[in-house]
Amino acid sequence: MHAPQPTARLGRGLTFAMAAAAGIAVANIYYNQPLLGIIERDLPGQPAGLVPTATQLGYAAGLFLLVPLGDLHERKRLIILQFLVLAAALVAAALAPNAWMLIGASLLVGAAASVAQQIVPFAAHLADPARRGQTVGTVMAGLLCGILLSRTLSGFVGTHWGWREMFWLGVPLALGTAAVMAWRLPRSEPEATLGYGALLGSLGSLWREFPALRLAAITQALLFAGFTAFWTILAVYLQTPRFSLGADVAGLFGVVGAAGILGAPLAGRIADKRGPHLVVLIGALLAVASWLLFGLWAGIAALVIGVVVLDFAVQSALVSNQHIIFALRPEARARLNTVLMGSMFLGASAGSATATFAWETGGWTGVALLGGGLSLAAALLQVMNRQKR
Repeated sequence: MHAPQPTARLGRGLTFAMAAAAGIAVANIYYNQPLLGIIERDLPGQPAGLVPTATQLGYAAGLFLLVPLGDLHERKRLIILQFLVLAAALVAAALAPNAWMLIGASLLVGAAASVAQQIVPFAAHLADPARRGQTVGTVMAGLLCGILLSRTLSGFVGTHWGWREMFWLGVPLALGTAAVMAWRLPRSEPEATLGYGALLGSLGSLWREFPALRLAAITQALLFAGFTAFWTILAVYLQTPRFSLGADVAGLFGVVGAAGILGAPLAGRIADKRGPHLVVLIGALLAVASWLLFGLWAGIAALVIGVVVLDFAVQSALVSNQHIIFALRPEARARLNTVLMGSMFLGASAGSATATFAWETGGWTGVALLGGGLSLAAALLQVMNRQKR
């Protein structure tokens, strides 16, 4: 008698359910960004501007402190529990009587939303190795769609009903997702035998042991820094006299960008057949091309075409880099994902900060040079690695 292989339990329906769950989870860390002005008007004289920062810090803490638990504990139970905590944190945010309470609740929202990064390595664990790239691509497409579409949804809800209502809307979404995960996810037995302290300490060991992990993490950090630079400045750029467009139009670009992300499972299939290293290089080169388009052609059409290419490029590279790292040590997939996504998150933070400086000193040209330079550095790293290999 042989136990059934975990790959037999991952059908198309479960893959799409996990993709939707990842998107719904990660969307919670971006809901507050379009709502910030409304929150500040409702809570005047209070430090409401710290709400997005608290949420991002909570997500970072969840990446490094909670996601590695997927290698130590049964994953289905962890995922369900984090969605329940997320729902409770959203209730606390919706009821917050002042900015300080909202900041505390936002910290918890960010930490619980890191459940999205529990789902990705679990999908890789369940997938057939021959289709792992396509499976991870589908789940990551759901996650990045959640990032892009969250701002559009929260901006609409906040404008028409209010910021508290957006947090209330997130509660049934989190509870419903927990119910679906309880229904659809199979149980998994953890393969790591380390204690929690040793588990966290092993993150550094994994970084030192695997050059492929370092290359994937640095490449993705550079690409995502450029990606974040674009989305940080887009709304400000559209408000300039050249376009004179509002924040609502900037939110619609999230819908446009989703078209590029939805094509990323194709990149996963190519990675399965031709190898993920080639797809990472192609993604980096496409990112360079998108920034050339942004810098050389000043118009809405360039922004629309470029954002589709940029989102497809970054997502394709990410899916392929995950394909690479998940094969390094199967029993450590959650920790490997922590290193990759943590590096990407740090890149995003740096990209946002440097984009603001580039905009203030060089305008949109400065931002295009920044994004193009970051993407070019990622491409050069991949070219050097191909020459070595």
